[in-house]
Amino acid sequence: MSDPMPNAQPQFLTVGEGEAAREIAILARPAQAGNTAPSLVWLPGYRSDMNGTKAVELDGLAVELGAGCIRLDYSGHGLSGGSFRDGTISRWLEEALAVIRHLAPDRIILVGSSMGGWIALRLAQELARQGGPKLAGLVLIAPAPDFTSELIEPNLTAKERKSLAERGYFEERSQYSPEPNIYMQALIEDGRKNLVLDGMIETGCPVHILQGMKDPDVPHAHAMKLLEHLPADDVVLTFIRDGDHRLSRPGDIALLLSAVKGIVRASTTGQ
Repeated sequence: MSDPMPNAQPQFLTVGEGEAAREIAILARPAQAGNTAPSLVWLPGYRSDMNGTKAVELDGLAVELGAGCIRLDYSGHGLSGGSFRDGTISRWLEEALAVIRHLAPDRIILVGSSMGGWIALRLAQELARQGGPKLAGLVLIAPAPDFTSELIEPNLTAKERKSLAERGYFEERSQYSPEPNIYMQALIEDGRKNLVLDGMIETGCPVHILQGMKDPDVPHAHAMKLLEHLPADDVVLTFIRDGDHRLSRPGDIALLLSAVKGIVRASTTGQ
């Protein structure tokens, strides 16, 4: 179904100034002429990039719908510059916002996976506050808002706390890579400045959450907690009984694409 733009060359956008400047890689598919569907914006998870299975399938859906599609790599990820260890929610949020403003679509649907779900919710807040493209919907896959304070800090071992205090980071084995996950003290401290589960979240658009019930990284109770903070929005929560964190199996992908299609359809019919 998909045309993953195998030979497409990424654009690069400089975000930040001076020593904070970094080159952010973007793959942007323009909408077909005359197409009024919202552009799809892919927001990857922690240590993920814009060429993963879900990202490529989302781009393929854009081809099917004639819609635009925007993918990016956060700094320290994929093809983008910058050091991963310098990454924080504020930094990656700044990059995503800069890319959206640079490409300036009229309307967007944010599709965020894991940490990308947190970035999506923060983007919704910033776009409402600062202005920008109209948000037509959010699709959140195993969303991990506030994961630094909700999922990491309460479960730190004595050894990890000591490593944070003495080295400024700690490592843990990754299920998805031979390289360990690294969590910096700066990431954890910055996370406290970007909390979204400390009050009501008003996105002003439909939200569809997809959550696996066998997710070892983000428990499905976390999705229920997020739901409680979205009281004013049209929210659908789909539990996948045997779903893991990645939700990249064919059946999971079908659910993702169906959720996006549903929001696109509603946004173009005014329903």
